[in-house]
Amino acid sequence: MDPLLTAADAALRTLFATPRATQACPTLTSEATELSAIEKAQSGALMRVNHVGEVCAQALYTAQAFATQNDALRAYFTRASAEEADHLAWTRQRLDELGARPSLLNPLWYAGAFGLGLLAARLGDRVSLAFVAETENQVGAHLESHLTLLPANDHASRAIVAQMKDDEARHALDAKKAGAVELPPVVKRLMRAAARVMTTVAHRV
Repeated sequence: MDPLLTAADAALRTLFATPRATQACPTLTSEATELSAIEKAQSGALMRVNHVGEVCAQALYTAQAFATQNDALRAYFTRASAEEADHLAWTRQRLDELGARPSLLNPLWYAGAFGLGLLAARLGDRVSLAFVAETENQVGAHLESHLTLLPANDHASRAIVAQMKDDEARHALDAKKAGAVELPPVVKRLMRAAARVMTTVAHRV
């Protein structure tokens, strides 16, 4: 019952509570951000996509921690979730600053990611870790693309995205060190296709 309550609490906090970061939001103190209305809208849409990614990360890690029977791995997933919670708070803060809203479909994104996390966990701990590694690799590539799409003078969003990209690379490496196997190419392609659908829809809704 305790793991179930923990999972339910994590979902409610992710979807309905104001996220709180344990680490200060990355900034470029020497660079002021001044954006036009069009640039704000562009940055807002991109940061909404990034926020959705962090909602999904919370769901994924929570599901994997819930499903594993390995206490050490459960601690790993819980720790990773706490680190990703900073990203959730940073992206939500930036959305507020830009006058943009989170995705209206966040409950759907959360449920989908939670289901995928459960499926990965049921296939075994090494597969579950592999899913983390590949997810983080794909997220890192996605964040790299956002560094080219964000307005050049949106220094505030760029600082957040750059730090997130570094953190995701570290998470992928940690998963590989913990014993992740290599996923089949077809699985990686399916994951990329699902991510494209999510990012396309979240950009607008």
